[in-house]
Amino acid sequence: MLRGMATTTYYADDLTAAKDWYTEFLGIAPYYEVPGGYYEFRLGPLQAELGLINRAYAPTGAHNPPGGGGVVFWQVDDLSATFARLLELGATEYESITERGDGAGFATAAVLDPFGNVLGIMSNPHFVAMAATAGTA
Repeated sequence: MLRGMATTTYYADDLTAAKDWYTEFLGIAPYYEVPGGYYEFRLGPLQAELGLINRAYAPTGAHNPPGGGGVVFWQVDDLSATFARLLELGATEYESITERGDGAGFATAAVLDPFGNVLGIMSNPHFVAMAATAGTA
C-alpha cells in the first residue's frame, strides 16, 4: 500500500547548476550530498525528500520526455507567488494555474525546470488539514 510520498527525484545533466537553481528557489541548501552524483533536500512539515541525480545515473534506456510520466505536485502556501517565482528563476510554464474540483480550494500548476523536469505545485486543503492534524503545520 502507498503510504505517502517519501522521495521524488529529478535528473540533470548539469548537477551543480541544478543544485544551485533549487537552492535559490527553495531558499535552503541540500542537507545531503554524494559529490558528482546526488543532492537531497528535505521539505515541508513531513520532511519529504527532493533528490537531484546526475543524469549519467538514470536507468538504462530512460528517455521520457518532460511530462511523459507522472507529475508529483508539491504543496505550496501561495500558488500564484510560487508559480511566478519559478518563472522568474528561468523555469518555463508547462501547465498554467488550474482550479480543480468544485471550487474547494484545490488548484495545480506545473513548470519545466531548466533541466527538463516537470515540477508540479499545488494548493491542497487536504494536505493542510492533515499536516495540522499531525501537528506539523
